[in-house]
Amino acid sequence: MTTTRTPKVSERVAPKPADPQPAKKKRGEDDDGPDFRTLLHAWLESHRASLADSLRRLGKQPIGSFFTCLVMAVALSMPMGLSLLLKNVEKLGGSWQRAAQISLYLKLDAGSREGEALRDEIKGMPGVADALYVSREQALDEFQQQSGLGEALRELPDNPLPGVVVVTPTEVDKPALEALRQRLSELPRVEVAQLDLLWVERLAAILKLGDRFVFGLAVMLISALLLVIGNTIRLHIENRRTEIEVIKLVGGTDAYVRRPFLYMGALYGLGAGLLAWGILAFGLNWLNEAVVGLSGLYGSDFALGGVPASDGLSLLIGAVLLGYIGAWIAVARHLNELAPR
Repeated sequence: MTTTRTPKVSERVAPKPADPQPAKKKRGEDDDGPDFRTLLHAWLESHRASLADSLRRLGKQPIGSFFTCLVMAVALSMPMGLSLLLKNVEKLGGSWQRAAQISLYLKLDAGSREGEALRDEIKGMPGVADALYVSREQALDEFQQQSGLGEALRELPDNPLPGVVVVTPTEVDKPALEALRQRLSELPRVEVAQLDLLWVERLAAILKLGDRFVFGLAVMLISALLLVIGNTIRLHIENRRTEIEVIKLVGGTDAYVRRPFLYMGALYGLGAGLLAWGILAFGLNWLNEAVVGLSGLYGSDFALGGVPASDGLSLLIGAVLLGYIGAWIAVARHLNELAPR
Protein backbone atom coordinates (compact mmCIF):
# COMPACT_ATOMS: atom_id res chain seq x y z
CA MET A 1 0.00 0.00 0.00
CA THR A 2 1.05 3.40 -0.70
CA THR A 3 1.07 5.71 2.29
CA THR A 4 0.15 9.33 1.85
CA ARG A 5 2.10 11.77 3.93
CA THR A 6 -0.10 14.22 5.81
CA PRO A 7 1.49 17.65 6.20
CA LYS A 8 2.02 18.99 9.61
CA VAL A 9 -0.10 21.76 11.01
CA SER A 10 2.85 24.15 11.01
CA GLU A 11 3.40 23.46 7.38
CA ARG A 12 -0.25 24.04 6.55
CA VAL A 13 -0.49 27.43 8.28
CA ALA A 14 2.93 28.68 7.39
CA PRO A 15 2.67 31.67 5.09
CA LYS A 16 3.86 31.37 1.60
CA PRO A 17 6.91 33.31 0.70
CA ALA A 18 5.89 36.86 -0.29
CA ASP A 19 6.18 37.92 -3.87
CA PRO A 20 9.27 39.93 -4.53
CA GLN A 21 8.48 43.65 -4.17
CA PRO A 22 9.53 45.91 -7.03
CA ALA A 23 12.51 48.01 -6.26
CA LYS A 24 11.73 51.55 -5.22
CA LYS A 25 12.34 54.09 -7.93
CA LYS A 26 15.01 56.50 -7.25
CA ARG A 27 14.05 60.14 -6.94
CA GLY A 28 14.04 61.85 -10.30
CA GLU A 29 14.17 58.50 -12.17
CA ASP A 30 10.50 58.65 -13.22
CA ASP A 31 8.41 61.63 -12.06
CA ASP A 32 4.76 61.11 -11.33
CA GLY A 33 2.18 62.92 -13.48
CA PRO A 34 2.26 64.11 -17.06
CA ASP A 35 5.39 65.51 -18.59
CA PHE A 36 5.93 69.08 -19.74
CA ARG A 37 4.96 68.40 -23.35
CA THR A 38 1.62 66.96 -22.30
CA LEU A 39 0.93 69.90 -20.01
CA LEU A 40 1.86 72.39 -22.73
CA HIS A 41 -0.39 70.64 -25.24
CA ALA A 42 -3.29 70.67 -22.77
CA TRP A 43 -2.72 74.38 -22.04
CA LEU A 44 -2.66 75.28 -25.75
CA GLU A 45 -5.73 73.17 -26.41
CA SER A 46 -7.59 74.93 -23.60
CA HIS A 47 -6.74 78.35 -25.06
CA ARG A 48 -7.71 77.21 -28.55
CA ALA A 49 -11.07 75.97 -27.29
CA SER A 50 -11.68 79.23 -25.41
CA LEU A 51 -10.83 81.31 -28.49
CA ALA A 52 -13.08 79.18 -30.72
CA ASP A 53 -15.91 79.44 -28.19
CA SER A 54 -15.56 83.23 -28.03
CA LEU A 55 -15.60 83.51 -31.83
CA ARG A 56 -18.64 81.26 -32.03
CA ARG A 57 -20.57 83.29 -29.48
CA LEU A 58 -19.71 86.59 -31.19
CA GLY A 59 -20.72 85.08 -34.52
CA LYS A 60 -24.15 84.23 -33.15
CA GLN A 61 -24.79 87.96 -32.57
CA PRO A 62 -23.12 89.66 -35.56
CA ILE A 63 -25.16 92.87 -35.48
CA GLY A 64 -24.74 93.44 -31.77
CA SER A 65 -21.02 92.63 -31.92
CA PHE A 66 -20.54 94.96 -34.90
CA PHE A 67 -22.22 97.92 -33.22
CA THR A 68 -20.25 97.36 -30.02
CA CYS A 69 -17.02 97.43 -32.04
CA LEU A 70 -18.26 100.49 -33.94
CA VAL A 71 -18.92 102.45 -30.73
CA MET A 72 -15.44 101.58 -29.52
CA ALA A 73 -13.94 102.50 -32.90
CA VAL A 74 -15.51 105.97 -32.89
CA ALA A 75 -14.18 106.60 -29.39
CA LEU A 76 -10.71 105.41 -30.42
CA SER A 77 -10.58 107.36 -33.68
CA MET A 78 -11.35 110.77 -32.15
CA PRO A 79 -8.13 111.33 -30.13
CA MET A 80 -5.99 109.61 -32.75
CA GLY A 81 -7.56 111.73 -35.50
CA LEU A 82 -6.95 114.96 -33.60
CA SER A 83 -3.36 113.92 -32.97
CA LEU A 84 -2.82 113.24 -36.69
CA LEU A 85 -4.40 116.58 -37.60
CA LEU A 86 -2.09 118.34 -35.14
CA LYS A 87 0.93 116.69 -36.73
CA ASN A 88 -0.26 117.75 -40.18
CA VAL A 89 -0.83 121.32 -39.04
CA GLU A 90 2.78 121.45 -37.85
CA LYS A 91 3.84 120.91 -41.45
CA LEU A 92 1.61 123.72 -42.77
CA GLY A 93 3.64 126.35 -44.58
CA GLY A 94 6.76 124.21 -44.59
CA SER A 95 7.55 123.68 -40.92
CA TRP A 96 7.06 125.32 -37.54
CA GLN A 97 10.82 125.72 -37.26
CA ARG A 98 10.71 128.55 -39.79
CA ALA A 99 8.72 130.60 -37.30
CA ALA A 100 11.66 130.43 -34.89
CA GLN A 101 14.48 131.43 -37.25
CA ILE A 102 17.56 133.13 -35.85
CA SER A 103 18.78 136.15 -37.83
CA LEU A 104 22.52 136.79 -37.71
CA TYR A 105 23.33 140.36 -38.78
CA LEU A 106 26.92 140.54 -39.97
CA LYS A 107 29.29 143.45 -39.67
CA LEU A 108 29.16 146.00 -42.48
CA ASP A 109 32.67 145.20 -43.61
CA ALA A 110 31.89 141.47 -44.02
CA GLY A 111 31.94 140.52 -47.71
CA SER A 112 29.96 137.89 -49.60
CA ARG A 113 32.74 135.30 -49.34
CA GLU A 114 32.89 135.63 -45.58
CA GLY A 115 29.10 135.41 -45.36
CA GLU A 116 28.97 132.25 -47.49
CA ALA A 117 31.81 130.65 -45.49
CA LEU A 118 29.99 131.45 -42.27
CA ARG A 119 26.79 129.96 -43.70
CA ASP A 120 28.58 126.70 -44.55
CA GLU A 121 30.10 126.56 -41.08
CA ILE A 122 26.73 127.08 -39.39
CA LYS A 123 25.06 124.33 -41.45
CA GLY A 124 27.37 121.76 -39.89
CA MET A 125 26.60 122.81 -36.30
CA PRO A 126 24.36 120.62 -34.10
CA GLY A 127 20.81 121.87 -33.67
CA VAL A 128 20.78 123.61 -37.08
CA ALA A 129 18.44 122.36 -39.81
CA ASP A 130 19.39 124.89 -42.49
CA ALA A 131 21.14 128.23 -43.02
CA LEU A 132 20.61 130.84 -45.74
CA TYR A 133 22.90 133.76 -46.57
CA VAL A 134 21.35 137.05 -47.76
CA SER A 135 23.93 139.49 -49.12
CA ARG A 136 23.79 143.25 -48.58
CA GLU A 137 22.63 143.81 -52.15
CA GLN A 138 19.83 141.25 -51.87
CA ALA A 139 18.70 142.74 -48.57
CA LEU A 140 18.57 146.22 -50.10
CA ASP A 141 16.56 145.00 -53.10
CA GLU A 142 14.03 143.21 -50.88
CA PHE A 143 13.69 146.25 -48.62
CA GLN A 144 13.09 148.52 -51.61
CA GLN A 145 10.35 146.25 -52.95
CA GLN A 146 8.58 145.73 -49.61
CA SER A 147 8.85 149.24 -48.16
CA GLY A 148 7.90 151.24 -51.25
CA LEU A 149 10.85 153.60 -50.65
CA GLY A 150 12.82 152.51 -53.69
CA GLU A 151 13.42 156.00 -55.07
CA ALA A 152 14.52 157.41 -51.71
CA LEU A 153 16.88 154.52 -51.01
CA ARG A 154 18.61 154.92 -54.34
CA GLU A 155 19.68 158.41 -53.28
CA LEU A 156 21.69 157.04 -50.37
CA PRO A 157 25.46 157.16 -50.90
CA ASP A 158 26.09 153.72 -49.33
CA ASN A 159 24.10 150.60 -48.62
CA PRO A 160 23.19 150.80 -44.90
CA LEU A 161 21.95 147.19 -44.65
CA PRO A 162 24.30 144.40 -43.47
CA GLY A 163 24.47 140.85 -44.77
CA VAL A 164 22.26 138.35 -42.93
CA VAL A 165 22.52 134.63 -42.25
CA VAL A 166 19.07 133.17 -41.50
CA VAL A 167 19.37 130.02 -39.36
CA THR A 168 16.54 127.47 -39.10
CA PRO A 169 16.76 125.30 -35.92
CA THR A 170 15.88 121.62 -35.80
CA GLU A 171 13.42 121.96 -32.91
CA VAL A 172 11.21 124.59 -31.35
CA ASP A 173 12.36 124.65 -27.73
CA LYS A 174 13.03 127.90 -25.91
CA PRO A 175 16.08 126.83 -23.82
CA ALA A 176 17.67 125.09 -26.81
CA LEU A 177 17.00 128.07 -29.07
CA GLU A 178 18.46 130.51 -26.58
CA ALA A 179 21.58 128.37 -26.19
CA LEU A 180 21.92 128.17 -29.99
CA ARG A 181 21.48 131.92 -30.35
CA GLN A 182 24.16 132.55 -27.72
CA ARG A 183 26.56 130.18 -29.49
CA LEU A 184 25.94 131.81 -32.86
CA SER A 185 26.40 135.33 -31.49
CA GLU A 186 29.98 134.44 -30.51
CA LEU A 187 30.97 133.58 -34.07
CA PRO A 188 33.37 135.95 -35.86
CA ARG A 189 31.90 138.63 -38.16
CA VAL A 190 28.51 138.41 -36.34
CA GLU A 191 27.31 141.75 -35.00
CA VAL A 192 23.87 140.78 -33.62
CA ALA A 193 22.03 137.45 -33.25
CA GLN A 194 18.28 138.09 -33.03
CA LEU A 195 15.56 135.62 -32.04
CA ASP A 196 11.87 136.37 -31.59
CA LEU A 197 11.41 134.49 -28.33
CA LEU A 198 7.92 135.88 -27.80
CA TRP A 199 6.67 134.18 -30.95
CA VAL A 200 8.45 130.98 -29.95
CA GLU A 201 6.71 131.04 -26.58
CA ARG A 202 3.35 131.59 -28.25
CA LEU A 203 3.99 128.76 -30.65
CA ALA A 204 5.06 126.41 -27.88
CA ALA A 205 1.97 127.34 -25.87
CA ILE A 206 -0.31 126.57 -28.83
CA LEU A 207 1.31 123.19 -29.39
CA LYS A 208 1.22 122.38 -25.69
CA LEU A 209 -2.46 123.30 -25.52
CA GLY A 210 -3.20 120.99 -28.44
CA ASP A 211 -1.25 118.13 -26.88
CA ARG A 212 -3.00 118.54 -23.54
CA PHE A 213 -6.40 118.67 -25.18
CA VAL A 214 -5.71 115.47 -27.09
CA PHE A 215 -4.35 113.78 -23.95
CA GLY A 216 -7.37 114.78 -21.85
CA LEU A 217 -9.77 113.63 -24.55
CA ALA A 218 -7.91 110.33 -24.85
CA VAL A 219 -8.14 109.71 -21.09
CA MET A 220 -11.88 110.41 -21.06
CA LEU A 221 -12.61 108.21 -24.06
CA ILE A 222 -10.42 105.38 -22.75
CA SER A 223 -12.40 105.45 -19.50
CA ALA A 224 -15.62 105.31 -21.52
CA LEU A 225 -14.24 102.38 -23.53
CA LEU A 226 -13.46 100.43 -20.36
CA LEU A 227 -17.03 101.00 -19.18
CA VAL A 228 -18.43 99.83 -22.53
CA ILE A 229 -16.30 96.70 -22.53
CA GLY A 230 -17.05 96.01 -18.88
CA ASN A 231 -20.80 96.33 -19.37
CA THR A 232 -20.73 94.12 -22.49
CA ILE A 233 -18.73 91.39 -20.77
CA ARG A 234 -21.01 91.62 -17.73
CA LEU A 235 -23.99 90.84 -19.94
CA HIS A 236 -22.18 87.80 -21.35
CA ILE A 237 -21.40 86.66 -17.82
CA GLU A 238 -25.05 86.97 -16.76
CA ASN A 239 -26.16 84.94 -19.78
CA ARG A 240 -23.77 82.14 -18.78
CA ARG A 241 -24.23 82.33 -15.01
CA THR A 242 -25.69 78.82 -14.65
CA GLU A 243 -22.99 77.32 -16.86
CA ILE A 244 -20.24 79.03 -14.87
CA GLU A 245 -21.67 77.87 -11.55
CA VAL A 246 -21.70 74.28 -12.80
CA ILE A 247 -18.10 74.59 -14.01
CA LYS A 248 -16.99 75.89 -10.61
CA LEU A 249 -19.03 73.18 -8.87
CA VAL A 250 -17.10 70.41 -10.64
CA GLY A 251 -13.75 72.04 -9.83
CA GLY A 252 -13.19 74.54 -12.62
CA THR A 253 -10.58 77.15 -11.67
CA ASP A 254 -11.04 80.91 -11.86
CA ALA A 255 -8.51 81.07 -14.68
CA TYR A 256 -10.54 78.54 -16.69
CA VAL A 257 -13.74 80.51 -16.16
CA ARG A 258 -12.07 83.84 -16.93
CA ARG A 259 -10.28 82.79 -20.13
CA PRO A 260 -13.18 82.88 -22.66
CA PHE A 261 -14.24 86.35 -21.52
CA LEU A 262 -10.70 87.69 -21.84
CA TYR A 263 -10.55 86.41 -25.41
CA MET A 264 -13.93 87.99 -26.06
CA GLY A 265 -12.71 91.36 -24.80
CA ALA A 266 -9.56 91.12 -26.92
CA LEU A 267 -11.65 90.25 -29.99
CA TYR A 268 -13.89 93.27 -29.37
CA GLY A 269 -10.75 95.41 -29.17
CA LEU A 270 -9.32 93.90 -32.36
CA GLY A 271 -12.51 94.63 -34.28
CA ALA A 272 -12.68 98.15 -32.88
CA GLY A 273 -9.05 98.84 -33.78
CA LEU A 274 -9.54 97.72 -37.38
CA LEU A 275 -12.71 99.82 -37.71
CA ALA A 276 -10.99 102.86 -36.16
CA TRP A 277 -8.07 102.52 -38.59
CA GLY A 278 -10.52 102.40 -41.49
CA ILE A 279 -12.49 105.40 -40.18
CA LEU A 280 -9.33 107.48 -39.84
CA ALA A 281 -8.08 106.56 -43.30
CA PHE A 282 -11.44 107.37 -44.90
CA GLY A 283 -11.91 110.57 -42.88
CA LEU A 284 -8.49 112.01 -43.69
CA ASN A 285 -8.88 111.12 -47.35
CA TRP A 286 -12.32 112.76 -47.45
CA LEU A 287 -11.06 115.89 -45.65
CA ASN A 288 -7.95 116.06 -47.81
CA GLU A 289 -9.97 116.99 -50.91
CA ALA A 290 -11.14 120.23 -49.31
CA VAL A 291 -7.69 120.96 -47.85
CA VAL A 292 -5.98 120.55 -51.23
CA GLY A 293 -8.51 122.87 -52.86
CA LEU A 294 -8.04 125.52 -50.17
CA SER A 295 -4.24 125.36 -50.19
CA GLY A 296 -4.25 125.59 -53.99
CA LEU A 297 -5.99 128.96 -53.77
CA TYR A 298 -3.02 130.22 -51.74
CA GLY A 299 -0.46 128.76 -54.13
CA SER A 300 0.56 125.99 -51.75
CA ASP A 301 0.85 122.25 -52.34
CA PHE A 302 -0.01 121.36 -48.73
CA ALA A 303 -1.99 118.13 -48.29
CA LEU A 304 -2.95 116.00 -45.34
CA GLY A 305 -0.97 112.85 -44.82
CA GLY A 306 -2.62 109.49 -44.31
CA VAL A 307 -2.45 107.22 -41.27
CA PRO A 308 1.16 106.03 -40.84
CA ALA A 309 1.57 102.28 -40.47
CA SER A 310 3.27 102.72 -37.08
CA ASP A 311 0.37 104.78 -35.74
CA GLY A 312 -2.15 102.31 -37.14
CA LEU A 313 -0.40 99.35 -35.50
CA SER A 314 -0.17 101.27 -32.22
CA LEU A 315 -3.90 101.96 -32.42
CA LEU A 316 -4.61 98.29 -33.09
CA ILE A 317 -2.45 97.02 -30.22
CA GLY A 318 -3.87 99.63 -27.84
CA ALA A 319 -7.44 98.64 -28.75
CA VAL A 320 -6.72 94.95 -28.08
CA LEU A 321 -5.13 95.79 -24.72
CA LEU A 322 -8.07 97.99 -23.75
CA GLY A 323 -10.50 95.21 -24.59
CA TYR A 324 -8.45 92.71 -22.58
CA ILE A 325 -8.15 95.01 -19.56
CA GLY A 326 -11.85 95.91 -19.62
CA ALA A 327 -12.81 92.24 -19.73
CA TRP A 328 -10.41 91.41 -16.90
CA ILE A 329 -11.90 94.13 -14.68
CA ALA A 330 -15.46 93.00 -15.44
CA VAL A 331 -14.74 89.32 -14.72
CA ALA A 332 -12.76 90.12 -11.57
CA ARG A 333 -15.72 92.07 -10.18
CA HIS A 334 -18.25 89.28 -10.77
CA LEU A 335 -16.13 86.19 -10.25
CA ASN A 336 -16.76 86.04 -6.51
CA GLU A 337 -20.51 86.28 -7.10
CA LEU A 338 -20.45 83.19 -9.30
CA ALA A 339 -19.52 80.74 -6.53
CA PRO A 340 -21.99 77.81 -6.49
CA ARG A 341 -24.57 77.95 -3.70
